[in-house]
Amino acid sequence: MISKLKFRKAVIFGIKGKKLSLGEINILKKSKPWGIILFSRNITNINQLKLLIQKIRSVTKDKKFPILIDQEGGVVSRLNSIVDLSIFSQEYFGNLYKNNRRQFFTQYKVYIDVVAEIMNNVGININTVPVLDLKRKISNKVIGTRSFSSDKNIVKNIGNICINFFYKKKISTVMKHIPGHGHSNCDSHYKLPIIKLNKKKLSQNDFFPFKKCNSFFAMTAHIIYQAFDKKFPATHSKIIIKDLIRKNMEFKGILISDDISMKALKYGLKKNALNALNAGCNLVLHCNGNIKEMNTLSKIIPTVDKFTLKKTSQFYKFLG
Repeated sequence: MISKLKFRKAVIFGIKGKKLSLGEINILKKSKPWGIILFSRNITNINQLKLLIQKIRSVTKDKKFPILIDQEGGVVSRLNSIVDLSIFSQEYFGNLYKNNRRQFFTQYKVYIDVVAEIMNNVGININTVPVLDLKRKISNKVIGTRSFSSDKNIVKNIGNICINFFYKKKISTVMKHIPGHGHSNCDSHYKLPIIKLNKKKLSQNDFFPFKKCNSFFAMTAHIIYQAFDKKFPATHSKIIIKDLIRKNMEFKGILISDDISMKALKYGLKKNALNALNAGCNLVLHCNGNIKEMNTLSKIIPTVDKFTLKKTSQFYKFLG
């Protein structure tokens, strides 16, 4: 398996529609991205989704090919055309955890069992949860109900429960947005957030839920943390990735950039991708399904490094 994995490009692509186009089939065959991420635009019903994923795996000739999805619950519920989970936001479960611990465990387990059952049925093996961003008074609405709580201990505790519940169902997780999006007052989809809090306050609060967290994957924040790096956002910062995420937070898994086509990153598509990899991201994420951009990236993105190869092999063993 390792011999096949080493030819994978260090990129995760989104696809445009509900079936693979000829261009996307060509990308999967020749460019060999590490994985594919799915969105609501790719899903009509459970049978269609199952056929789409079977086609992806048929083209890649890999029964364990990484298929990701953002199924947080609440406003970010990509499976809603199969089952409406929009009332079950992370905030909903955070409030339940705070007010009725027994009900929380009962309901949260049922929620994750339902989500995992669908994912196992169709072939999705990675969910990009939990969101470990701490809710702050200043927090932009892009976080909002996606945060479990303004209490760092609640966020950390539920995050670990989330990871363990999915792990038992053979679904891996991507904690986000490391090292912490909560104190940002703008949306990184459209603008580069700059956080001016000092190291102590960030470490004691926003960074706390991510420390020693056991998620197999993590996704970076496109945010400048001035106390650590005044020039580069976390996705492009060697300082933040090496010293903070890897050393201080002790994250030992595969680090994925947030979407490199987001407007918070200012250098253009190719440079955004290469800067992320050079800074220490193991994989870059490109979500919009633009085939022209995908072909451009395929030409310049390298194959996965030895660390990612080793961790991917471990992920495949986890899947069984």
